[in-house]
Amino acid sequence: MGSKPLTADRKRQKLTPAQYASIARSDQFRKLIRAKKTFLIPFTIFFLCFYFALPILTSYTNILNHPFYGSITWAWIFAFLQFVMTWALCMIYYKKAAKFDKISDQIIAEKVR
Repeated sequence: MGSKPLTADRKRQKLTPAQYASIARSDQFRKLIRAKKTFLIPFTIFFLCFYFALPILTSYTNILNHPFYGSITWAWIFAFLQFVMTWALCMIYYKKAAKFDKISDQIIAEKVR
């Protein structure tokens, strides 16, 4: 393997089942999984609540029917904000996933040595 850590640009070497088991039992790997869950679960809950709020609010209430500016209602603003929210969450996830990949590469590099 050498002293260079793995990156997304380099191909990962094949690991044996014993090596995978060793990595899965390590405290570093468990800490990584805990960090990923701490990040992903709230983001997923927020996304789903925000996403399903529009059809629920437009179907069962009149809250979003009030004008925002001129003939533009709050429903249009909320729908536009869903696009903004999706792009923002994707950018945040992209940056965070790169950190998780770097940590996982370090864990693999340490265990393979």
